[in-house]
Amino acid sequence: MSVTNKIKNKIQQLIGKAKAKVGEITGNRSLQVHGKSQQARADIKRIAEKAKDVFKT
Repeated sequence: MSVTNKIKNKIQQLIGKAKAKVGEITGNRSLQVHGKSQQARADIKRIAEKAKDVFKT
């Protein structure tokens, strides 16, 4: 996994976490769900990158 992709995925995960927390605090269910989905997408990308690395070697 390239360093750039790691950083992008981590940023996406942190933004998703922040959105979910803000949605929880404000009672905005839509923002909360969007944040959690953004976190999940970052996790999936991270797993896919790790799988690519495994098959490269």
